[in-house]
Amino acid sequence: MISPSPTRWCSLALIACAMLFPAGPASAIEVKLGKDDKGHFVLLREGQPYFIRGAGGADHLTLLKEHGGNSIRTWGIETLEQKVDGKRLIDRCAELGLTISTGIYVGHERHGFNYSNPAQIQRQRENVRAAVRKYKDHPAVLVWGLGNEMEGPTSDGRDPRIWKELNELAAIVKAEDPTHPVMTVIAGAVPSKVQGILEHYPNLDILGVNAYAGAGGAAAAVKAAGWKKPFVLAEFGPSGHWEVPKTKWGAPIEPSSREKAAGYFAMQRTMIEDAADISLGSYCFVWGQKQETTSTWYGMFLKSGEKLPQVDAMCRAWTDKWPANRCPKVTRLESELKEAVFPPGQLCTVRAEATDPEGDPLTWQWTVTAESTDTKVGGDKESEPPSFPDAVVRAEKDQVVLRTPTKPGNYRVFAIVRDGKGGASAENFCFRVEGR
Repeated sequence: MISPSPTRWCSLALIACAMLFPAGPASAIEVKLGKDDKGHFVLLREGQPYFIRGAGGADHLTLLKEHGGNSIRTWGIETLEQKVDGKRLIDRCAELGLTISTGIYVGHERHGFNYSNPAQIQRQRENVRAAVRKYKDHPAVLVWGLGNEMEGPTSDGRDPRIWKELNELAAIVKAEDPTHPVMTVIAGAVPSKVQGILEHYPNLDILGVNAYAGAGGAAAAVKAAGWKKPFVLAEFGPSGHWEVPKTKWGAPIEPSSREKAAGYFAMQRTMIEDAADISLGSYCFVWGQKQETTSTWYGMFLKSGEKLPQVDAMCRAWTDKWPANRCPKVTRLESELKEAVFPPGQLCTVRAEATDPEGDPLTWQWTVTAESTDTKVGGDKESEPPSFPDAVVRAEKDQVVLRTPTKPGNYRVFAIVRDGKGGASAENFCFRVEGR
């Protein structure tokens, strides 16, 4: 249900980009849908079965390849031009042997798009046509990701205008490029959304679903709603901040790194075993870092670049092997401050324990931040809340003495442990300051 910040529907820069920058030599690789000897749907890339072992995001591409991934998912066409290792993202992916679920942004009404406005609709059609013409012959293109949660993350999907317009857009894509399937991604396996697509969007080849706590049952849910075509689990990760227990003051309690890693692994395996008839693969979320509710909830990496245990879990799921260097494991994070209410200026101790699979020496970082108030829906961009360095009175490796902030409000304590070799774990807990 969550995706990186969308580009505005009105981005005329897309057409200008297509005119100013050539897409490179024509070297398209045909991708089509087929069935195996069991009658299960498969993607055929150059005639060979291709199961998506993917990640959402455009960072850490070499590590993705090393850990067994073979594809990335993007959300806006302009991402293909961003520089990675000195090259365009789309070229770097091809160089590494990675494919791309090539996202084309489709307008969201909450961002100002009006599906009853002919001028807006025409501009969007022109943008889609320009995007496909520019990139259709690039060998990294796997499928066209035509839209992401454009129906709205909390919508029931009963507005036929959106599905009908997507059907028109898909027809444009297919006319320009008959060699790559079209996938559209919805928020959650909601039966009314699937039924709207079945009724109004026959040009769709692949249904993508973003799901979190319910990801394991997403394929079964769309089948129960009548979907009989191929399916991709287009985003999955930890339980969403709307799906977890909360403190008595309403702060969502973030799952631990160990819980997240176990969830990623189980979800990947469950999806493969339980949805083999329609599943073409999946994209874990997010192969990078982003602020969404917290700075660590959905990111599989820290902002400083270290991988988190979720990355190791995906390596294991993709390859049946652990990576050579695994992340440390936090086995304890305790404090009287945890999920509690304290007065301002109170001294409290936080104690943690961690182990490292390779026995690497560990370092700790302790931070106190305000609870985020800039929370959005659908993965829209959020600002980072302020931190309070003065709250850390004394830090001694896996133990820290904190002084609660003077201003009443809601806060979090973050504990980050690193192995010095690119691995880390990140934990946090909430607390509240009341009184004077």
